[in-house]
Amino acid sequence: MIANYGYKDGSGEYYISIDTDKCIDCAAERACLKACPQQMFEIITDDYDDEVAWVKKEKTRALAYDCADCKPAGGYTGLPCTTACTPGAIKHSW
Repeated sequence: MIANYGYKDGSGEYYISIDTDKCIDCAAERACLKACPQQMFEIITDDYDDEVAWVKKEKTRALAYDCADCKPAGGYTGLPCTTACTPGAIKHSW
Protein backbone atom coordinates (compact mmCIF):
# COMPACT_ATOMS: atom_id res chain seq x y z
CA MET A 1 0.00 0.00 0.00
CA ILE A 2 1.21 3.54 -0.74
CA ALA A 3 0.66 5.94 2.17
CA ASN A 4 0.75 9.66 1.34
CA TYR A 5 1.54 12.33 3.90
CA GLY A 6 1.41 16.03 3.17
CA TYR A 7 -0.72 18.73 1.63
CA LYS A 8 -1.56 20.82 -1.43
CA ASP A 9 -1.73 24.60 -1.38
CA GLY A 10 -1.44 27.53 -3.80
CA SER A 11 2.31 27.05 -4.15
CA GLY A 12 2.23 23.33 -5.01
CA GLU A 13 1.77 19.77 -3.83
CA TYR A 14 4.00 18.56 -1.03
CA TYR A 15 3.70 14.85 -0.31
CA ILE A 16 5.98 12.17 1.02
CA SER A 17 4.83 8.74 -0.12
CA ILE A 18 5.85 5.59 1.68
CA ASP A 19 5.34 2.19 0.07
CA THR A 20 4.50 0.20 3.18
CA ASP A 21 5.09 -3.15 1.43
CA LYS A 22 8.70 -2.13 0.80
CA CYS A 23 9.03 -0.52 4.22
CA ILE A 24 8.18 -3.80 5.95
CA ASP A 25 11.25 -5.38 4.33
CA CYS A 26 13.50 -2.91 6.17
CA ALA A 27 12.44 -3.92 9.66
CA ALA A 28 15.95 -4.18 11.09
CA GLU A 29 17.60 -1.08 9.63
CA ARG A 30 15.12 1.82 9.74
CA ALA A 31 17.83 4.09 8.32
CA CYS A 32 15.28 6.79 7.45
CA LEU A 33 14.83 7.56 11.16
CA LYS A 34 18.49 8.46 11.53
CA ALA A 35 18.94 10.06 8.10
CA CYS A 36 16.29 12.76 8.40
CA PRO A 37 17.78 15.86 10.04
CA GLN A 38 14.25 17.07 10.90
CA GLN A 39 13.33 13.75 12.55
CA MET A 40 10.12 13.60 10.53
CA PHE A 41 9.68 9.82 10.61
CA GLU A 42 8.61 7.42 13.31
CA ILE A 43 7.70 3.74 13.36
CA ILE A 44 4.10 2.75 13.95
CA THR A 45 2.12 -0.47 13.83
CA ASP A 46 -0.30 -0.20 10.92
CA ASP A 47 -3.78 -1.68 10.54
CA TYR A 48 -2.25 -4.99 9.43
CA ASP A 49 0.02 -5.28 12.51
CA ASP A 50 3.13 -4.47 10.47
CA GLU A 51 5.72 -2.01 11.72
CA VAL A 52 6.22 0.74 9.14
CA ALA A 53 7.58 4.27 8.98
CA TRP A 54 5.26 7.23 8.70
CA VAL A 55 5.57 11.01 8.79
CA LYS A 56 4.77 12.41 12.21
CA LYS A 57 1.38 14.15 12.20
CA GLU A 58 2.80 17.46 13.39
CA LYS A 59 5.21 17.48 10.44
CA THR A 60 2.73 16.80 7.61
CA ARG A 61 1.55 20.42 7.28
CA ALA A 62 5.06 21.86 6.94
CA LEU A 63 6.83 19.49 4.55
CA ALA A 64 7.76 22.24 2.08
CA TYR A 65 9.62 24.05 4.85
CA ASP A 66 10.98 21.13 6.87
CA CYS A 67 12.35 19.33 3.80
CA ALA A 68 13.75 22.46 2.13
CA ASP A 69 17.21 22.15 3.65
CA CYS A 70 17.62 18.68 2.14
CA LYS A 71 16.65 19.69 -1.39
CA PRO A 72 19.39 20.41 -3.98
CA ALA A 73 19.37 24.13 -3.14
CA GLY A 74 20.42 23.11 0.38
CA GLY A 75 23.55 21.45 -0.99
CA TYR A 76 22.40 17.84 -1.11
CA THR A 77 22.67 15.78 -4.28
CA GLY A 78 20.10 13.29 -2.98
CA LEU A 79 17.54 13.50 -0.21
CA PRO A 80 18.93 11.88 2.95
CA CYS A 81 15.71 9.95 3.67
CA THR A 82 15.34 8.52 0.16
CA THR A 83 19.05 7.72 -0.07
CA ALA A 84 19.01 5.94 3.31
CA CYS A 85 15.87 3.97 2.43
CA THR A 86 17.50 0.95 0.79
CA PRO A 87 14.19 -0.71 -0.17
CA GLY A 88 13.19 2.49 -2.03
CA ALA A 89 9.98 2.96 -0.08
CA ILE A 90 10.19 6.76 0.36
CA LYS A 91 9.37 9.24 -2.44
CA HIS A 92 8.88 13.01 -2.50
CA SER A 93 6.34 14.61 -4.85
CA TRP A 94 8.31 17.80 -5.42
